[in-house]
Amino acid sequence: MADGALLDVRLTPRGGRDQIDGVGTLSDGRRVALARVRAVPEKGAANAALELLVAKSLDWPRSAVSVVAGHTARLKTVRLVGDAVELARRLEALALKG
Repeated sequence: MADGALLDVRLTPRGGRDQIDGVGTLSDGRRVALARVRAVPEKGAANAALELLVAKSLDWPRSAVSVVAGHTARLKTVRLVGDAVELARRLEALALKG
């Protein structure tokens, strides 16, 4: 996507802390970011916590991060709006960190 990026995430709500644990591979071969948040999966609290976590982890504006798919599932798609090249660089750095 030219004006941003999509990030697939496997989220663990009530995970004890807000943290991105790196990158994992699902049984179908897809690579996803592994994240956990303290928030409970009720009334969008875990999704909001995930958006904030991703924004902070990438040093990206909170208003440019949103869950666009998987609102009630553990597997989510997060949309990041902005410069795709810069986002790719930051996502790669985050993956190497975790």
